[in-house]
This record gives sequence, structure tokens and C-alpha cells, in this order.
Amino acid sequence: MNVQSAVIGDVPPLTQIRAADLAPQAWRNGGGSTRELVAWPAGPAWRLRLSLADIDAAGPFSAFAGVQRWFAVIEGAGVVLSLTDGERRLTPQSEPLCFDGACAPGCRLIEGPTRDLNLMLRGGVRGRLFRAMHDTPCAEPWRWRACFTTGAARWQGDEARAVELDALTLLCGLGAGPCRLVARDAELPMFWIGADIEMGTPA
Repeated sequence: MNVQSAVIGDVPPLTQIRAADLAPQAWRNGGGSTRELVAWPAGPAWRLRLSLADIDAAGPFSAFAGVQRWFAVIEGAGVVLSLTDGERRLTPQSEPLCFDGACAPGCRLIEGPTRDLNLMLRGGVRGRLFRAMHDTPCAEPWRWRACFTTGAARWQGDEARAVELDALTLLCGLGAGPCRLVARDAELPMFWIGADIEMGTPA
């Protein structure tokens, strides 16, 4: 995995994780594959996991008991999820959907494969995955913040901190101050991710 970090002054480093540098892991059912962008702590006892999934065929999601799950379509026509309270149609224009990971909804492709962003939280960790609006400040007070771009964009912190991002890139370590994403194509979805953890500290 090719991870790039940049330390600017005395502030924490910003870390870029590009999906193109991660090998996809095929699902056992043959319906798709996953690239794990970040997991904290590493290993099977993670409490936060962010991943990129390619769904190639219809079928049920895996069940994750005790997990709060956020799901967003970023490429493709979209999916229809069969949840306990009814069906939800999700496209790249939709807001991320939050649901109980134990429910393992059925997934139907609207028209062809999709690519999707997944945030999973457990062990009492609170968090959120939400859309970023082009050139609009974000200052939500999460202890850990990141952003994900589906197209090329620039992350802008204060005047001294700016990072050019390739498509399908996660940028971690944003700190607590206001920041924004400026997209080359404002029609492509971008996302903020926040959680009430400090990575690198004991659970």
C-alpha cells in the first residue's frame, strides 16, 4: 500500500490513501470485492472500518451484528436495498444511508455494477459519513476526521495547508479546524467522515 504523509509545521500529519494502490479482496460469494481504506485498530478487533466495495451481482449483504453501518453509492446507476422498513433506492446523488449492520439487507443492482463507500462502527464508537459540498467549509467537531474524493480535488485547511487529491483518495488527519474540498468536477460526490476516536491511542 502506498501511503503518503505530509507534516506541515507542528500540526499532525495528513495521510493520503489511494484506492488504486490497494489490492481488491474478492468476496466469497463471487458478487464483488472490497478495498479496505482504513481500520482502527488494525485486525479483526477493529472499531472503525472504512472500505470501498465493487458490487458486481445482486445478493444479500453480510451480517455484522453490533455494527452501525453507513453506505453510499459513488459510481454506477445505484442499488436498491431491502431493509426491514422497506426498500431504499440509492444512487451517486443520494445521501449516505445509516442502518443496523445485523439486518443484512438484500441488494439489487439498478443497472450494472456499482462502486460504494462503506463506514462501519462498533464498540461504542460514534461516527458519521456525509456528503461534502463543493467549496463549502466543514467544521464538525469529531476527534478524527477524514475526507474521500471520487474525482480529483483539493483539500484546503488554513492558508498554509492544502493538498491536491487524486480520484478515489482518502485523506486522514484533518484536525479540528474548518476545511473544505474544491472539486475539479463539482458533480462528482465527495464525503466527510468523522468519528469520536483518536487513532493511535489505546481503545
